Amino acid sequence: MNNLDPLLSAQQLADYLNVPLATLYAWRHRPQGPPGFRAGRHLRYRKSDIDQWINDRLEEVGGGVG
Repeated sequence: MNNLDPLLSAQQLADYLNVPLATLYAWRHRPQGPPGFRAGRHLRYRKSDIDQWINDRLEEVGGGVG
């Protein structure tokens, strides 16, 4: 059984969220977007961090899940 959290590249996350890649980089610079980390030269995002970030945004606007 694989317990590793799936990782997404910046491009995969931009596609998933349907936002331009430049938006992700702007969010990262501010910091407003989901937490990411560097794996060498590559930016990666954990799926669980993305899900939590989305849930936090939904709760902020009163559309919380659960």
